[in-house]
Amino acid sequence: MQDKKQKIFFSGIAGSGVSAIAAFMADKGHIIAGSDRAFDLNPDHPLKKTFQSKNITIVPQDGSGLDSSFDLAVFSTAVEADKPEVLKAKELGVPVLTRPEYLTEITELFNTIAVSGTSGKSTTSGMLAFLMYKLGLSPNFIGGGRVSQFKTPFNPGNSLTGDSDYLVIEACESDGSIVNYRPQHTIILNLALDHHAVDVTAGMFKDLIQHTKGKIIINADDKNLSMMTGEKAITFSIDEPSDFKADEVGYKPFGTDFVLHKTRFTLSLPGRHNLYNALSCIALLSELGIKLNDIAAALPEFRGIDRRFEVHLNDGKHLVIDDYAHNPHKISSLMETVKRLRPKVCYIFQPHGFAPTRMMKREYIQTFVDNLHDSDHLILLPIYYIGGTASKDISSRDLAHEIHAAGKSVEVIESREEVLSRVNEYETYIVFGARDESLSDFARAVADRLRNIK
Repeated sequence: MQDKKQKIFFSGIAGSGVSAIAAFMADKGHIIAGSDRAFDLNPDHPLKKTFQSKNITIVPQDGSGLDSSFDLAVFSTAVEADKPEVLKAKELGVPVLTRPEYLTEITELFNTIAVSGTSGKSTTSGMLAFLMYKLGLSPNFIGGGRVSQFKTPFNPGNSLTGDSDYLVIEACESDGSIVNYRPQHTIILNLALDHHAVDVTAGMFKDLIQHTKGKIIINADDKNLSMMTGEKAITFSIDEPSDFKADEVGYKPFGTDFVLHKTRFTLSLPGRHNLYNALSCIALLSELGIKLNDIAAALPEFRGIDRRFEVHLNDGKHLVIDDYAHNPHKISSLMETVKRLRPKVCYIFQPHGFAPTRMMKREYIQTFVDNLHDSDHLILLPIYYIGGTASKDISSRDLAHEIHAAGKSVEVIESREEVLSRVNEYETYIVFGARDESLSDFARAVADRLRNIK
């Protein structure tokens, strides 16, 4: 990092990407302040207390906390251009960067490892950072998801500071910024419809590969990535031949066993998708010279990421799981994993945003039609909306209508309290959706109601 300590203001500091950078820079010794509408609405927000415990100053998101003493103002892409802090920064002449622009600048100061793909980035980047930490590589980490074992009263869990020049980042394609990264190494996990059409995202991934100086790790099982597995790529797989192919795979309810190059591994996370995540990390670490036996010793200790198959209740009868799944690929992976656990499941899904729901409508419908058993039930909550100018020309009812027409059990319930009043109807509940932190609280409430059923 720069020797000169800076005074930096973060607007939208509670967001997953911005909070990681703010915490990281504070731990590197910089003076940090910030604001967020979530803190204005909830003064007792737990993340606010975590920030304050590490001497990050939190101010109202009205421009009053921003003055000419700041060297830089960093804005979440969710903060609109007409907001008071944006106008205040311009008026004061404080240099302004968006979160992706600032992350790009930070990556240039490190030996950066970019973890990309349309699914699994948070878990894989967190897993890689954790393994590097356990293996004594002292990595730096700026992620999106909160790693369970990195969380402390002083650390939200989505960043880590180390003594090495390694920096592991979650390289998200959503805002197009990955084309600006110049990483040392890159992992590409998969390619499916999410924020952009598949061909658009493929173009970004190709640019990222061209800008990568060292190792390129790619999933050989993903058909949409097949054109990218050239001579330079190092591949991993479960089915197709590859450089790092899992054998003797044993899927367990809450974990996975497998063999790789005659070395036995145990992963403490369930599902095929998490096996891919682990294989990508093993491939990169092996290419960096780490022995497979050493990786195998550390891997079982990784406990995962908040809101990634997070179990809130498992008492032998009732099961409640909270997950971040929000695009069709992630939802399919989640439901495939749940099928191994229980035969009769109530899924509770909250679509995130009107534009994503509109873009992925057909794929959402098909995913649920393909994966819902006759004994399953799907509850759709209203589309999550946090403000802005989005056209509200689609609703959860549009999804439910066509899922029902295909013969599946589905309904839209507007009120979470109504859902809670009916939890005696099922023994297994899967709550999932993106961006809305309160979904975790809702999953806990479902678990609490089930505990109290006599």
